[in-house]
Amino acid sequence: MIKFTLACDANHAFEAWFGSSDDFEAQKTRDLVCCPVCGSSRVEKSLMAPSVSTSKTREKINVATVDKTRQALFAEMKQMRERITANAENVGQNFPEEARKIHYGESEQRGIYGEASPDDVKELVEEGVQIAPLPIVPEDAN
Repeated sequence: MIKFTLACDANHAFEAWFGSSDDFEAQKTRDLVCCPVCGSSRVEKSLMAPSVSTSKTREKINVATVDKTRQALFAEMKQMRERITANAENVGQNFPEEARKIHYGESEQRGIYGEASPDDVKELVEEGVQIAPLPIVPEDAN
């Protein structure tokens, strides 16, 4: 599909989508392309500037805005982690076993967090145990 900027003989500009340039010409020949403002079928393609991303357009991204967005995201992740750890029990390396017990009804339903190896995580997910990693923010890694 290609979008053309079109104009009628009364200089009303509008855009329309076509399968190809040939498709536009075929529809125009059969008077199927009409101005949505005045209904004229005397329509021509207008000059249009392609939308191309260049290094100059990428430079226009405000770095300060990106930094603020990243800082806000990290702050939200940190708050989420703090809420989880404040309201759940840390079961440490017993996490896989405790998660299974809760899942299979052998232990009371409660929020837990702890440690699990990649293999343990894979097995828990395959068993249908609903788990998710705690968010790690940059300060946590330092």
